[in-house]
Amino acid sequence: MDLRTMTQSLVTLAEDNMAFFSSQGPGETARRLSGVFSGIREQALGLEPALASLLGVAHNFDLDPETPANGYRSLVHTARCCLAHLLHKARYVASNRRSIFFRTSHNLAELEAYLVALTQLRALVYYAQHLLTTNRPGHLFFEGDDTVIAEFLREYVTLHKGCFYGRCLGFQFTPAIRPFLQTISIGLVSFGEHYKRKETGISVTASSLFTSGRFAIDPELRGAEFERIIQNLDVHFWKAFWNITEIEVLSSLANMASVNVKVSRLLSLPPEAFEMPMTSDPKLMVTISPPLAHTGPGPVYVRLISYDLREGQDSEALSSLIKSDGPRSLELRPRQQAPRSPALVIHIHGGGFVAQTSKSHEPYLKSWAQELGAPIVSIDYSLAPEAPFPRALEECFFAYCWAVKHCALLGSTGERICLAGDSAGGNLCFTVSLRAAAYGVRVPDGIMAAYPATMLQSTASPSRLLSLIDPLLPLSVLSKCVSAYAGGETDDQSNSEEKALGMMGLVRRDTALLFRDLRLGASSWLNSFLELSGQKPHKNVPKTESMRRSVSEAALAQPEGPLGTDSLKNLNLHDLSLRGSSESSDNPELSMSAEALGPSKPSDINFLLGPEDSRQEMNEMSSLKDSPQGMNAAFPKGFYPKISNLASMQIPIYSPIVKNPFMSPLLAPDSMLQTLPPVHIVACALDPMLDDSVMFARRLRGLDRPVTLRVVEDLPHGFLSLASLCRETRQAAALCVERIRAVLAPPGAAASRHARSPLPRSPERPAPAPAPLLV
Repeated sequence: MDLRTMTQSLVTLAEDNMAFFSSQGPGETARRLSGVFSGIREQALGLEPALASLLGVAHNFDLDPETPANGYRSLVHTARCCLAHLLHKARYVASNRRSIFFRTSHNLAELEAYLVALTQLRALVYYAQHLLTTNRPGHLFFEGDDTVIAEFLREYVTLHKGCFYGRCLGFQFTPAIRPFLQTISIGLVSFGEHYKRKETGISVTASSLFTSGRFAIDPELRGAEFERIIQNLDVHFWKAFWNITEIEVLSSLANMASVNVKVSRLLSLPPEAFEMPMTSDPKLMVTISPPLAHTGPGPVYVRLISYDLREGQDSEALSSLIKSDGPRSLELRPRQQAPRSPALVIHIHGGGFVAQTSKSHEPYLKSWAQELGAPIVSIDYSLAPEAPFPRALEECFFAYCWAVKHCALLGSTGERICLAGDSAGGNLCFTVSLRAAAYGVRVPDGIMAAYPATMLQSTASPSRLLSLIDPLLPLSVLSKCVSAYAGGETDDQSNSEEKALGMMGLVRRDTALLFRDLRLGASSWLNSFLELSGQKPHKNVPKTESMRRSVSEAALAQPEGPLGTDSLKNLNLHDLSLRGSSESSDNPELSMSAEALGPSKPSDINFLLGPEDSRQEMNEMSSLKDSPQGMNAAFPKGFYPKISNLASMQIPIYSPIVKNPFMSPLLAPDSMLQTLPPVHIVACALDPMLDDSVMFARRLRGLDRPVTLRVVEDLPHGFLSLASLCRETRQAAALCVERIRAVLAPPGAAASRHARSPLPRSPERPAPAPAPLLV
């Protein structure tokens, strides 16, 4: 169904339902249903011409006609998904509104949630239109005055986001992903409560979310808590949460379901300099020094994975490098050795530069080792904020050079070498290759980068607008990870106990406490559930198991302003930025490091309010619609998106280090990019980082460098870690293997089959099935 037909059908159904409920008398529910359909009609009519205008110019930003993919197309598709769900719901209401089984309150709640989501998406579309008029022709990223981008982000981050994390969670993705996202959201708010209790010392257990029952059964409350967490908690929280999969129990379960391999060894590479021959003249040697940045010389850890035991992998020289990694560190049995493989894959994992290790990515790496028939070396680089840029780059480059030099020990002859990585690892694949070219040593024969980050500067692009609604890659989390990697986050908040335990020790300890709390709170959960159902429990809960109200519940229950929650729309963004800038330095936990970012500049934006000042500030602000300046001028008259009731977070705009080409390879000069080997990028159409892939591919294509871009539909950022979840993620993971295989094939063998062969995709692809009802 094309966009205009969909809009007209939705408007017709909305008018019919609006007329029906208007005739049902003066009841509150009928009035709200009539009002919500009136709002749907208004937003759909306003949104359709804006979406049509974006579609009319979106082709100008594609890599080529066979690869119609960029942030403008993704934004239109996301809005169409929301319209499709509302159309489905409007039809359902029209067909069942007279039935005695019609669940009025449930359908009303879902319609209201999707109406708010549609309103916020309309605001994003207007922002995208403004980018069209501001950006240089053909460019997806904003390039210009920092004060302009500061104004853009200042207003963008104040938009309400909670509606996308509650009832509307993951509506834009394939249906098989949505239950996983719902599980993640419940786990996130649970972990967030436990983290907050540990951080503040407030007597709140991690299971308070479950013992109260409200977050598990109330999607609106869960969405509000999700928004609070992503906006307020620091990078240490995300490091701990993302590293949950590293604990022994969960990693063992994951590996039980993965491919069995003969070799899985964690190696410790000694911090000793060695020499490599130069490609221009193999008789000349260049010294590769061990990593030195920030923490001085130290070992670099890599994981060797091989489906078969190959020559060299059981040598004494390699055995001397083995580091204990638990009972699974060596899965090696005496048997006949296979010959060395002509290929070698060097892998760099993702995790926002702050989290995860090769163990997190081991399940799909084992599958790669089986399918490719080649050993895989996965690099465990040091993580930010403890080891900011350029430590990770130095370690990855050192490990890459060591693997090339000692490929015989790894079970490979090294005839073909592929660098592969996802997300932050894709960034490091590009920068390692750039550094290898700068040193004059062998560059890999090709790069496979899955959804890479190539622009780490805080700037605007149409796909990055999707970070407002993405539950796995929100803008606030992106900025915190980049800030940590750039050196803007310090690790001085940890007490001596936490430093002694280390990150994984903290995760193991907190997980044990979580399971203890869940056990103690089981009967309280049932007690709360019965209370919510209007029933009283038959037995009193022991005092030791009494429910505790969570920190976020208390925050949500605070008295509203004189105008209720709608008064939170009355924000003067200019006043907020001024107030935040003057007070941010007093809050070291939430503000950037002054030493890292240097002297304050007009584009250093801080939107943080003290806890006692935030409500007073909100009450003093004038209405958003009264502000004629800034991005609000992009909105048509009478349109006002919903504003978040949380104090806006800090988005660091100016940081010279993120413009370093070894940190943001998209900003590298042509002379550097021309040294890259063939590049194969696999991106996600709904990923906030999509424009990173598109613009990087366009730059390489403009330099006549070999590059392919394949875009998978309806999957989130990080699909490689979800490879076993559903058919769509398995197909996307297989596409990555296909790209690596193309690199490892002998020269010329796969060029005719793989060169510039994007996935077929129509400019206006059909919207996925309506999202299931989330409770």
